[in-house]
Amino acid sequence: MNSSRPISQLILCNIKASMREPEAIFWTYGFPLLMIVCLGIAFDTSAPQQQLVDVVDGLGSEQILEALSDDKQFRVFEGSEDEVLERLKRNRTQIVVKAAPDGSVEYFFDPTNPDARIARGIVDDTLQKAAGRADARPVTDETVTAPGSRYVDFLVPGLIGLNLMGGGMWGVGFSLVDMRIKKLLKRMLGTPMKRYQFLAAMVGTRALFFIPEAFALLLVAKLIFGVPIVGTIPAIILVAFCGMSAFAGLGLLAASRAQRIESISGIMNVVMLPMWLCSGVFFSNERFPAIMQPFIQALPLTQLINALRAVILEGQGIIDQAFPLIILAAWAGVTFLVALKIFRWN
Repeated sequence: MNSSRPISQLILCNIKASMREPEAIFWTYGFPLLMIVCLGIAFDTSAPQQQLVDVVDGLGSEQILEALSDDKQFRVFEGSEDEVLERLKRNRTQIVVKAAPDGSVEYFFDPTNPDARIARGIVDDTLQKAAGRADARPVTDETVTAPGSRYVDFLVPGLIGLNLMGGGMWGVGFSLVDMRIKKLLKRMLGTPMKRYQFLAAMVGTRALFFIPEAFALLLVAKLIFGVPIVGTIPAIILVAFCGMSAFAGLGLLAASRAQRIESISGIMNVVMLPMWLCSGVFFSNERFPAIMQPFIQALPLTQLINALRAVILEGQGIIDQAFPLIILAAWAGVTFLVALKIFRWN
């Protein structure tokens, strides 16, 4: 018997089953697209970000309000001291400004909040200039916006990596456990199909889905937010394929012996949570201490996102990303072999 025939037939069956589940289509394609649109709008950088400033109502507040309200970079709210301080505690404003009777100004803000520190500097500079301060040295501002430097540009490769991880692990792991619960795996045990053929078919099914997943996200990001795609399509496909293979292998391994939906859900969350938090999806993983970096760099999602950003935004080639691809291939190969070893049909 042709060894590839059982694999191709099972892939076809899996695709037909997936097409009959509208919720699966939504979570595969609709939800990631919705995330990109919502986050892209929330972090739109086409206009300068407004600073949220609260002013304490009282003697001297008129001059402060006059200086800040004329500048569109500030969104100003005036209220009683108790009211604005309560807003500050609830993170509804970045800084509170209070005028003292002697003409001085008092600032209330959280120094551990980077946005609050920035707002403090901008507000103070504006008020000092309004009071007549002259700069000792003339300066000129020249704005430079490089392609790929916006937050939405940073975010899109991270969301593609996140989607490949979720699709690879949940798409394979959940399906396996569901088949085990429904006793479908026992039926396949009675067929001539080998164990490696069945597991390869599960990975192969995910391989057919990952290209439209990744490029649907890229297309929407390009059309709506103008995210640059500097790298070549073959390079993007190869990086995404290696990432998908690594996570499909993890999904196989996680589901090799899980008997219940609750079990696979717990295993998946334990595996995926560190990558959600540490792999640099929504912010740079360089924020973590140096002692954590070896662990973070060993995570497959970290290497996938790093490679996607380098290829998509910087135009780097496959040779430049050989190290991340080797790590992803190692994750894919090792997890598949271990899953093949410990897999149980029942």
